Amino acid sequence: MSQADIPEAAAAGQEGGQPQRRIGVYICHCGGNISDYVDVAAVRDALKDEPGVVVSESPVFACSDGTQHDMIDDIRAQHLDGLVVASCSPKLHQVTFRNVAKRADLNQYAYTQVNVREQDSWAHPHDLAGATEKAIGLVRAGVAKTRLSDPLEPLVIQTVPRTLVVGGGIAGLRAAIGLADVGIQAVLVEREPKLGGWVAGFGATFPNDASGAEEVAGLLEEIRQRRDITTYTNAELTGKSGTFGDYMVELTLHRDGSDKALSVNVGSIVVATGFDSYAPDDGELGYGIQGVVTLPQFKEMVDATPSGQLTHAGRRVRSIAYIYCVGSRQGAGGNEYCSKYCCTATIHASLQVGGIDSSIRQFHLYRDIRAYGTNELLYNASRDAGSTFLKFADDALPAVATLPTGGLGVTLVDVLTDSRELTIPVDLVVLVTGMVPRENRGLVGVLKLPVGSDGFFNEIHPKLRPVETVVDGVMIAGCCQSPRTVGESVAAGLAAVAQSAALLKKGFAELEPLVARVNPEKCIGGGECLTTCPYDAITSIEWDARTIASVDPATCKGCGGCVPVCGRDAIDLLGYTDQQMRAAIEEMISTSEPVKEPVS
Repeated sequence: MSQADIPEAAAAGQEGGQPQRRIGVYICHCGGNISDYVDVAAVRDALKDEPGVVVSESPVFACSDGTQHDMIDDIRAQHLDGLVVASCSPKLHQVTFRNVAKRADLNQYAYTQVNVREQDSWAHPHDLAGATEKAIGLVRAGVAKTRLSDPLEPLVIQTVPRTLVVGGGIAGLRAAIGLADVGIQAVLVEREPKLGGWVAGFGATFPNDASGAEEVAGLLEEIRQRRDITTYTNAELTGKSGTFGDYMVELTLHRDGSDKALSVNVGSIVVATGFDSYAPDDGELGYGIQGVVTLPQFKEMVDATPSGQLTHAGRRVRSIAYIYCVGSRQGAGGNEYCSKYCCTATIHASLQVGGIDSSIRQFHLYRDIRAYGTNELLYNASRDAGSTFLKFADDALPAVATLPTGGLGVTLVDVLTDSRELTIPVDLVVLVTGMVPRENRGLVGVLKLPVGSDGFFNEIHPKLRPVETVVDGVMIAGCCQSPRTVGESVAAGLAAVAQSAALLKKGFAELEPLVARVNPEKCIGGGECLTTCPYDAITSIEWDARTIASVDPATCKGCGGCVPVCGRDAIDLLGYTDQQMRAAIEEMISTSEPVKEPVS
């Protein structure tokens, strides 16, 4: 925007010899999520006279299409050069409002989103005056930061149309095929001797009795027919360098007792390393006693007996007790999550047992049955086939012991009847074990993957960015993220394909410019920042006969960890400079008149 384009009123106001900023502020009602606990009108009115603010509005839904068009009209009509939206978390709608700025030809990094929902209205639902005063401070801080914003531009880099897929299970195989189908070369790496993962060892699987082994065999045949897929078994990812879109990865191939190094140039990485099954401790629900097996062991036993008699340790099985939630929903100190797939897997296995020998008595001991969606049809079929379902309380787990007369006895209190203690004599006890995260410490170190408190890899957002991680170009898919079914794992693998294609097919990618920058005049090359950076984005260079730090903007993730360790204040984070953050903090702590409760 040229000086001639600025209205006279704006040109007349000068700040330090520079034209005064023209900022639009929008305080969202969020359909009551904010306006029920914050006096939105008071916030809007308080911001009207803030220096640099020329538009202050309070829409019901800032993210709605209508309000977005209104913002675009205001930006163009009022020649705005800054935008502040006070609404929900930036995780939800930062991209939305950046796109609003771009559509109005406003620099997208002149936009600031202020979180007055999670950080204010939801935190202070019983203090209208206090929440309103806090909202005013938060929005003023956002305006102060925006006044000092610079027109940044995304970093444009060339991309390599090749993707590394780590993990040769069902999700990894399907992802490799999908990549080849859209014209992206795939390099598939599996650390085991064979491809296929868990599914390759399964017989019939729910919900349609398809053979897991046959499904994997079909995928392997498809891979053999595609020239754009290269597979390496007995191999691991052991190194990564370069930048997003142009990574150089180091693979270690384990061959004939020795290791061989291989370097591959890729544009993105899909991690699909799968899961491990929970291994009970000795004595846990009878584990270790003859006749007590885990769900994977039982599934293998059933798949190996398509007809005839089901036997275990050479003895015919006439009765089975399934104990659910072993290794899942354990409470504090254990695996608190639900593994989700194991209810349906067990019910399906019980139907297989009925097909082998309908006279076998089957008892399902559970906390809650979570056969969600159409899987409930299997639950109904199992009950109709004669299975007995008994519910125990969360704090009263069943006990398994050997009976004096031989066989096993499972004792529980069934809360669905009269809460009477029952002991069920059975030939076999199946511990329905859930999924646990696979040990991938080396991979986490190489890729800097984010790990959640449950041990699984974390995506940026489960709904809006379900397969992306905070590391640009590194995606996750399948059971390395969370427990899920075969269908859900395949869907995640294909989502990673779509994301890779969106990044790599056009030949270039745009990266956030919100990265660290070193002031060479201040830097003395102390080196603290080099060891602090978790992404190895900072190196030492020679500049003007001195050694100073230098940040690779394509590798930097903008975490800001290097800024506070520099004793010379030689590092700044673009978009969040010291000057911007000081201005925001000063606005927050500046004294203001408390907002009074409106008189009804």
